[in-house]
Amino acid sequence: MTVPNEHLLFLAAILFAIGVCGFFVRRNSIMVLLSVELMLNAANLTFLAGSRMHSTAARPELSGPIFAIFVILVAAVEAGVGLALVIALFRRKQTVSLDQLNELGD
Repeated sequence: MTVPNEHLLFLAAILFAIGVCGFFVRRNSIMVLLSVELMLNAANLTFLAGSRMHSTAARPELSGPIFAIFVILVAAVEAGVGLALVIALFRRKQTVSLDQLNELGD
């Protein structure tokens, strides 16, 4: 038994909305990075559901999983660079709150 595509797209929309709310509401830089990851995973779910909707048994559609793999690679790079920036900011300012990081130079 498979999950209907409409349910997958609805779940992806909910995950994306939670990620957007977390991105705009949270002031902790680590939580903002987690919200971006949640939005990227929602995009992956949408790619996979769309690929499944347009594939047939005779001709499977592989563009959705291929895009999802690229998004996973981008998310991994984003997590590495983002966490490196968080560590550098914490060493310099002793905080990860985005409210207290109002300037880049000092």
